[in-house]
Amino acid sequence: MKSRTDPRHTARKLALTSIFCWLFSEINDEECLLLAQDLLGYEDADPELTKSIIEGVKKSNNDIDRIIEMSAPEWPLDKISKVDLVILRIAIYELLYSKSVPEKVAVDEAVELAKEFGNDTSQRFVNGVLGNVIEHKKEHKI
Repeated sequence: MKSRTDPRHTARKLALTSIFCWLFSEINDEECLLLAQDLLGYEDADPELTKSIIEGVKKSNNDIDRIIEMSAPEWPLDKISKVDLVILRIAIYELLYSKSVPEKVAVDEAVELAKEFGNDTSQRFVNGVLGNVIEHKKEHKI
């Protein structure tokens, strides 16, 4: 498990919580982030990384969801746990769009988030889908 004081891991937790907020509310990105910060109390997060992930996932959400559908064809998006879906969106953004995060780090961070926030099968599911994404990376044309 990641250290509680790792600002990059904490940034991913805030991004996860903020993006999750979009799924269930009409409030804007900034309000979701403020709510996440209030609820979780993470002051040591890397603010640039948090902002980059949130904006990147929002901008590329349709393409990311298409990649998830291709990488987990037996799991329609509406059947995937919402937490797992947000974790996958963050990881795929970092794997294919951000390009500043090594593959191993993006996958390890996603699995850690799945352990912390997901259910008993989340970490295996997330790891498997991301393995498929990496295996077929050239087909995604990003």
